[in-house]
Amino acid sequence: MADLLFEVNDYIATITLNRPEAYNAFSEEMITEWIKALETVRDSDDIRVVIVKGNGKSFCAGGDIKAMQAGAGFFQSEEDLSSTGLARKNSLWKKIQRIPLLLEEIDKPVIAQVHGFAMGAGLDMALMCDIRITAKSTKISESYINVAIVPGDGGAYYLPKLIGLDQALDMFWTARILTADEAKDKGVVTFVVEDHELEGYTLNYAKELASRPTTTLQFIKRAVYQSQKMDLRTSLDYISSQMAIVTELDDFKEGVSAVVEKRKPIYN
Repeated sequence: MADLLFEVNDYIATITLNRPEAYNAFSEEMITEWIKALETVRDSDDIRVVIVKGNGKSFCAGGDIKAMQAGAGFFQSEEDLSSTGLARKNSLWKKIQRIPLLLEEIDKPVIAQVHGFAMGAGLDMALMCDIRITAKSTKISESYINVAIVPGDGGAYYLPKLIGLDQALDMFWTARILTADEAKDKGVVTFVVEDHELEGYTLNYAKELASRPTTTLQFIKRAVYQSQKMDLRTSLDYISSQMAIVTELDDFKEGVSAVVEKRKPIYN
């Protein structure tokens, strides 16, 4: 089977990392198909919410340790990904780093469904998502320093925004392994649920978001992220423009009518 599976049902796209024998460590095929899947998500009006999960016993182990040991780079490839510093840089810039850059272009909610192990770049792939729903038995670690490398896919960008500079540095410097509850206490993950509830809880959460007014949901995501880079005046000016647009949409009229009539709204 393919190293990454992609399907869409009822407006919910599911991206499944599918190298269970390798704890879903990266492969060239996985990264290539991941990029294609995210481009589809970005461009399709038939997708409202995205779930990213791993097949088998773990979410994602990140880079392929066996490939690194063999001197092949962060994953096996017929291309030269490791003979020079430039080749190693390009293996990140042209491949793995396309994933966070594409996610930045996607206004739809992206949910990481995390179980087993999420290590190094595997954890960072979850940090790139908007929401992280985690099984109670999950273990996570920013494990890069164990193999003397740096967080090359965006972890140094995402983690401090979630938990602060000092806590992020501690995780990077020590490669400390956290339980799901410890990760929740630090703010690394959003929800922790019992292992047997993970699949159903995540799907129900996605269905709830998919039932919300689509444009408003996307505008809220865009406003939250872009406001992190704005001063107050600019942010307020931006959100007032969004308000001017959404109040002209049929979803606004339907939402107001549903509240007044004490019924569940039906959005397009």
